[in-house]
Amino acid sequence: MNLHQFRFLQEAVRRKLNLTEAARALHTSQPGVSKAIIELESELGVEIFSRHGKRIRKLTEPGVEVLRSVDIILREVANLKRIGQDYAARDAGQLTVAATHTQARYKLPWVIAEFRRRMPAVQVQLLQGTPDQVAQAVREERADLGLASESLQDSPDLLTLPCYSWQHLAVVPHGHALCDRTELTLAELATFPLVTYEPTFAGRRQIDAAFAHANLQPQIVLEALDSDVLKTYVELGLGVGLIAEMAISAERDTALRALPAGHLFGQQLTRVAFKRGVLQRSFVPLFTELISPRLPRKLVEQTLRGELDGQDVFSI
Repeated sequence: MNLHQFRFLQEAVRRKLNLTEAARALHTSQPGVSKAIIELESELGVEIFSRHGKRIRKLTEPGVEVLRSVDIILREVANLKRIGQDYAARDAGQLTVAATHTQARYKLPWVIAEFRRRMPAVQVQLLQGTPDQVAQAVREERADLGLASESLQDSPDLLTLPCYSWQHLAVVPHGHALCDRTELTLAELATFPLVTYEPTFAGRRQIDAAFAHANLQPQIVLEALDSDVLKTYVELGLGVGLIAEMAISAERDTALRALPAGHLFGQQLTRVAFKRGVLQRSFVPLFTELISPRLPRKLVEQTLRGELDGQDVFSI
């Protein structure tokens, strides 16, 4: 048995049993991946995959157990490398952050700028995607941490900590009929065309749930992932925008008027996520502390080491 076999097996499962894709990701050949897996099965004396002819179809019952052990072994190998990196170059290296567009555009610029000021030898890589893509990047260890308001808490292999709460705002151009309202109602919003996020993004589920609970059918005329796109169409008069409050700035968005909508759709919670069992470089807790003062560095370090229960220590 060797680490190459383990990596080939792990990547084959990640690529949904497509050995060609696994080989491409690992910069090797498809026959090489297939041969390594067959050799591993021979050494272990069990079939890892059930097959139809030469085509693998699914993990067998012992294959599930083998994969679980392989994941642990490769994670600990990566942890050993991180220990070496941390002590050889304690304040240098790379930090990869996965985040949704809203977090990357509106929350992280100051955080990354301050982090780089304190850690000039650390290169920051920013991956943007949907909440599901953020969670997947952390699970696959392509990102050290992820930042999003959905999906992260649904993954048992991720350790998630609450960062900060926020609300939606109803955003309209100046002169709109809602500009003079002091407190909006769902019934009132339902009479206007609405512009908001796509269904799995930025608290959209809570928006849909609030209208459904009130037995109202909202007129959603445009959905998007990008808050800047939503604001553009609101400015053009396409509809009332239901947009995350961190994306709205009175100084920057001078053509728009924002009205609180937290009483209608509830408070949303942004979380930071780490892969369970992965040893983090010493500068990662500093980064999380910069994201939110609710995540003090020392407590994050203890939580990542398993000394504290994050759900008990961190709450909003």
